[in-house]
Amino acid sequence: MSVCARDLVGLACHDEPVVESALDDISFDGTIPAVVLVVGDDEFLAARAIEQVSAAARRADPDIDVVERAGADVGVAELTEMVSPSLFGERRLVVITDVQDLRAAVVEPLVRVIRSGADDLSLVLQHTGGAKGKAVLTTGRALRATEISSARLTRPDERLAFVRSEVRRAGGSITPDAAALLLDAVGSDLRELSTAAVQLVGDSGGRIDAAAVTAYHRGRAEVSGFAVADRAVLGDVAGALETLRWALSIGVPHVVIADALAEGVRTVARVTAAGRGNPYQLAQQLAMPPWKVKRALSQARGWSDPGLRLALEVVALLNADVKGVAVDPGYALERAIARLRDARGR
Repeated sequence: MSVCARDLVGLACHDEPVVESALDDISFDGTIPAVVLVVGDDEFLAARAIEQVSAAARRADPDIDVVERAGADVGVAELTEMVSPSLFGERRLVVITDVQDLRAAVVEPLVRVIRSGADDLSLVLQHTGGAKGKAVLTTGRALRATEISSARLTRPDERLAFVRSEVRRAGGSITPDAAALLLDAVGSDLRELSTAAVQLVGDSGGRIDAAAVTAYHRGRAEVSGFAVADRAVLGDVAGALETLRWALSIGVPHVVIADALAEGVRTVARVTAAGRGNPYQLAQQLAMPPWKVKRALSQARGWSDPGLRLALEVVALLNADVKGVAVDPGYALERAIARLRDARGR
């Protein structure tokens, strides 16, 4: 079976079979595929696909043991442990993200595992789709593995279809002009579009027209604030400053952006302190949604404990600055973003 992300948001796929059902309706009918390939360069769609395939596997087998690791963190010994039979006989679902970052020594053993087709093991392998590490994809495709495309949605009509899909997913409906207005207001980031769509469904009672978007889209302040934070915690000063200036230009309050920066740093600190583990188990432990834990785990790369302590001090000072201590709160935000980059480098 091949599943296309474009089909999942209501668009036709080309050169691939079209699957009618949406990702959240995936069912394995009691038979979990041996290999699932999630291929494409959109982080949001890839994370959603992995989350929903894992959920479908749990529905098919409630006792399944789910293990997830980033490709760069997997060594030969760890791969052997991950794919070994469970001590208690449960089926195991092994998720490896960013397969293109696997070390060369790990690729051949993984290819052998894919070819072996163990009865008690299923693999979910996420790859951005480039040439790097393509042996894993080639092997999976040769064995007719289930494939889900998480390719970036580049055309406006694709993103409009995505907006409509997210509104439906949240239990609402949206008019074509309202969808276009929302896309113009929020931009092309799928995570931000999804957040805005869900918020609008809740704010409007489920029926969204252009007037509702205009009236309720003050929620874009929170979306834009978190967009700044996402870039800042990754050390992307240029991207964070560009997003910050756009947010300020549309009237996002300084306090909202400062709160989003603080939330971003605290989330990374909480997830880091919880240690390595299954994102779903960490999500339960931290009372956070799995997608947020996965994003924080990705953002945590490059942060050290001293750096996070300094970052927490930075956002605490920023909170006071934007509430009246600083003469220029806009400059305080820019300075904090630069200081977060420096903290991350420690």
